[in-house]
Amino acid sequence: MKRHLLLTVVVGGMFFSAGLALTSAAHDSSHEKNAFTPNTISWVAAPPLVSPGAQFAVLEGDPTATTGDFTIRLKMPDGFRIAPHWHPNRENVTIISGTFKVGMGDEFDSSKMKAFVAGSFAFLDPNMHHYAMASGETIVQVHGQSPLQFNYVNPGDDPSKSK
Repeated sequence: MKRHLLLTVVVGGMFFSAGLALTSAAHDSSHEKNAFTPNTISWVAAPPLVSPGAQFAVLEGDPTATTGDFTIRLKMPDGFRIAPHWHPNRENVTIISGTFKVGMGDEFDSSKMKAFVAGSFAFLDPNMHHYAMASGETIVQVHGQSPLQFNYVNPGDDPSKSK
């Protein structure tokens, strides 16, 4: 009986120690680099993938890499537009705040847009032609596979090709 009790205490102690070690690893200081609250997100001017005026934050990965996952946020002022375009990889979009209006097709037509409010989610498969507009200050989170590429339907709409 004492032997059984001793074995139970030893095995229980091993599980408890392993649990403490895993908990310590989970609360390592590197966690601070991998978790964000709204006030710790570093916003910068959006790259010329979109027109000037929006802000951009990389939360995870490298959207310019040739492979790998990425998560970004795009903060847009009221009325900000993204001209008709498509992506070679799937795009997963979560609306964090504001209202994000999205339309499908090759021509920007605000009457054919659907409004997505905060908390909404949508995904667009590769090569789906779409356009978007912010209603009120809007923040969207996009995640997917690198590289993040915008292929504008009308090359004249591509802000990266501007003078």
